[in-house]
Amino acid sequence: MKTFLTSLSAKSAFRSHIQPSNHLRILRATYAMQHNVPSLNDKSLLKDQTYINGQWVGAKSGKTFEVHDPASGKLIGTMPEMDKEDTEAAIKAAADALPSFRQLTGRQRSKMLRKWYDLMIENADDIAKLITWENGKPIADAKGEVAYAANFFEWFSEEAPRVYGATIPATVAGNRVYTTKEAIGVCGFITPWNFPAAMITRKVGAALAAGCTVVAKSPGETPFTAAALAELAHRAGIPPGVVNIVTAMKNTAEVGSTITASNTVKKVSFTGSTGVGKLLMKQSSDTLKKLSFELGGNAPFIVFDDADLDVAVNGAIASKFRSSGQTCVCANRLYIQKGIYDDFAKAFTEKVKNFKVGSGYAEGVTHGPLIHDRAVSKVEAHVQDAVKQGGKVLVGGEKMPDLGSNYFQPTVIRDMTEKMMLAHDETFGPVAGLFPFDTEAEVVRQANDAEVGLAGYFFSKDVQRCFRVAEALEVGMVGINTGLISDPAAPFGGVKWSGFGREGSKYGIDEYMTIKMVTLGGMGQPLQGS
Repeated sequence: MKTFLTSLSAKSAFRSHIQPSNHLRILRATYAMQHNVPSLNDKSLLKDQTYINGQWVGAKSGKTFEVHDPASGKLIGTMPEMDKEDTEAAIKAAADALPSFRQLTGRQRSKMLRKWYDLMIENADDIAKLITWENGKPIADAKGEVAYAANFFEWFSEEAPRVYGATIPATVAGNRVYTTKEAIGVCGFITPWNFPAAMITRKVGAALAAGCTVVAKSPGETPFTAAALAELAHRAGIPPGVVNIVTAMKNTAEVGSTITASNTVKKVSFTGSTGVGKLLMKQSSDTLKKLSFELGGNAPFIVFDDADLDVAVNGAIASKFRSSGQTCVCANRLYIQKGIYDDFAKAFTEKVKNFKVGSGYAEGVTHGPLIHDRAVSKVEAHVQDAVKQGGKVLVGGEKMPDLGSNYFQPTVIRDMTEKMMLAHDETFGPVAGLFPFDTEAEVVRQANDAEVGLAGYFFSKDVQRCFRVAEALEVGMVGINTGLISDPAAPFGGVKWSGFGREGSKYGIDEYMTIKMVTLGGMGQPLQGS
């Protein structure tokens, strides 16, 4: 079943100038009004096909999958249920486009990325509407994501012309040694639903800047945002085959294994769970791919007695409840030193009581639904386990069936202990557990007692403590006196079971390049005629 909201231009390799019929306009308007969905300014950004080799196509099998609004459970539309054959076609398109694209100068690729960035900014409102529709996050958060996502195109458009090699003093007389950096080749991406725009642009921007071509598996829960980005890539003049988007829900594992098994694909980047990351790493071993994984987190958030209470509370609100707790760098374990514990718990709870939960499009809503019922079940299990073992719920703790099946109250629980599930398992939802602690050494031990190590946060006014604790935390990223650490200029990635590799920053482009060394012999001869 295809949604009547899809663009009539879906079968064209170019942006169509054909306008929808009056009947389709009426159907679209009616659907939007019934589901409280603002209409798009540019309706051709809403697709029911995906983008491979510069064309909008369906699955070769003709199969599709349904995408539902997490806020209402209503059908948004359908997208192609692609399989191995479709994925192989996308890989071939990327391979065919690679020789000419990697020969472009960095400046030429820079201009393409800059144009793509400009188009994202011009269409920011529409992309934000799509994100809220299929992901559920409030429209204000969605707009923030669009700006963040677009900034990766801007950042890597500026990095593309500045890929430098090196001249190396040789130890052998008469030799001259230098290095160059080259695009690694075709790259395969598997991206998550929680940031349906930013997780694509952060990978694709770096890869294109390096001169690579890409095959990106968009998340089955949020494929429409990825399709809109592909439409803008086409308008930006990205050559056919350079950017290819594969969609699937039921066949996600098949698509992933096709990417990892392909000897044509030289690099795989994945953002998601540690378990899936391990599987992809095993699947990639036969072809010895270069990998970069940003996997699970269980971020500690530490507040010392000497912290500024208001700053710490605001930081905790931003870190814990952003996107209803559904980010990999969300604070999961909040450790509060006993001297400030009660004051923090009271102030933090009062802030949470002021949240407004509802549809992401509704005015004043601060937090939307979780992505699906499985997410709700996990959150509920963590709350029930904490209460069973002595935790006290200060606010929230319940489902919100009056709003819909995917809503859960923002929750604060005090008197948490290390025996509770939340201490060792990433919740990925709107539950803040407050753990009391006595000493610096004690809390660092507890914070590091995790198999993962993505992000960590702490609040203190003591400069020496800031250095001590930052150096002691076993994480890839540390926020000191801030709950927000994401920035295109900053390297993003973790340690331990949170993966390896870095995205964004000056290091991000290196993930998509190889270093070639060249040695010239016999170069130490005297000048001729001397």
